[in-house]
Amino acid sequence: MRLAVFSDIHANLPALQKALQVAEAHGADALVNLGDVVGYGPSPVECLDVVRKEFAINVLGNHDAAVAGEPDKAIPPDGQKAVDLHRTLLDADRLEWLASLPYTVEAHGATFVHAAPDEPDQWPRLETLRDTQRQFAAFETDICFIGHSHRQAIVSESLGVFRVRPGHRFLVNVGSVGQPRDRDPRLGFALFDTDAFAVHLVREHYDHAQTEAAILKAGLPKRLATRLRAGT
Repeated sequence: MRLAVFSDIHANLPALQKALQVAEAHGADALVNLGDVVGYGPSPVECLDVVRKEFAINVLGNHDAAVAGEPDKAIPPDGQKAVDLHRTLLDADRLEWLASLPYTVEAHGATFVHAAPDEPDQWPRLETLRDTQRQFAAFETDICFIGHSHRQAIVSESLGVFRVRPGHRFLVNVGSVGQPRDRDPRLGFALFDTDAFAVHLVREHYDHAQTEAAILKAGLPKRLATRLRAGT
């Protein structure tokens, strides 16, 4: 089976639509959402409806939780403005669906979580090698997929192993569909071939100008628009 693993869509409908097209072209059999469907962007309703309909596996992100009503002091002021707006745009059914999502899912021989498997409800950022290596004790599968940092990376439990292959354990950050932060504005996600035990990190251009215009039209902070073209 080939899984397309998305994270941090952040209410960016043009990016989500393009990512779905690319995933289909690569022969994805099923879709996985690692959280933060909402937050930052202009289209929370549209993105959430696509995810609810099309994705087989969904986990909770910190912006999802915040929009659903869970306080998060770590969300920056610009992000909080989007959280407040999205909470007014989503009806009770959509908010209840967000609130019902699990922190972690184990399926297809993999673990799926938004930020980190050792503290999935605390949304930590894995900023050091020690932080990252500590995660391997927190999941039992050979591979764990995360998002949250908006930066793609593959880390092995074994030193000197740089690509996903059988016989080793891995932590894979799939990057962000809707708001990359590695100075590359292209959307990112991962393709996981469960039979071959292989991962391909995908990057693809999308019409970020369309999202930028929609952010400004929605009355959200200008920085949430301009950061998309810079990939920051």
